[in-house]
Amino acid sequence: MNPSFFKFSSITKKIWMAFLGLFLMIFLVVHMGINLCLLRDDDGAWFKAAAHFMGTNYIVKVFEIGLFAGFILHILLGIILQVQNWMARPVRYMVSNKTETPFLSKYMIYTGSIVFIFLVIHFINFYFIKLGWVSNANILADGEPDFYTIAQQLFMRPGYSLLYIFLFIVLGFHLNQAFQAAWQTLGLNHPRYNTCVRRFGTFYAIVVPLGFIIIPIYFLLIR
Repeated sequence: MNPSFFKFSSITKKIWMAFLGLFLMIFLVVHMGINLCLLRDDDGAWFKAAAHFMGTNYIVKVFEIGLFAGFILHILLGIILQVQNWMARPVRYMVSNKTETPFLSKYMIYTGSIVFIFLVIHFINFYFIKLGWVSNANILADGEPDFYTIAQQLFMRPGYSLLYIFLFIVLGFHLNQAFQAAWQTLGLNHPRYNTCVRRFGTFYAIVVPLGFIIIPIYFLLIR
């Protein structure tokens, strides 16, 4: 990577991180909508159709590359900014500095790291199979992975489902603080509507993770 990338000012890195974060939050809503098709009582017809479209449409494939790049840059920027903060204050204060900084903002790097672990697991189970990195036992006749069967098998495993639920709870905390931080970084905060922004961020951080969490609960308790 070009060394000049690391020389950007902190505010420039934060702005890029904010834009990338909002982009990824929009993607999460789309991803949740597709995943909720797993709950339909149609033998996976809707989910299979959506998975086939996502796996064969060339525009989606180009978007997929941009999505992966967005994830990598967002994670990389978060790490760089956190390391710079640590280097700027190598010795912690003996007495905690009481500020209005939200509690969770101090732990964004840790919640983000947990989310990264989920991404690695998710990519291994649902993306790298297309590259032949995972057993091809669930490959359809046309060569496409049978994502519906793969999802069913994974969510019927209590260990995987409980880990999935835990990681999305952590993601909810991360999203709640990340949305507010992005709004502030982009200079869009204003006393007149900051309350609405916080409420929307909290609403999003609850509804979206809950939409994903419903799926393993359904396969564990109802299916």
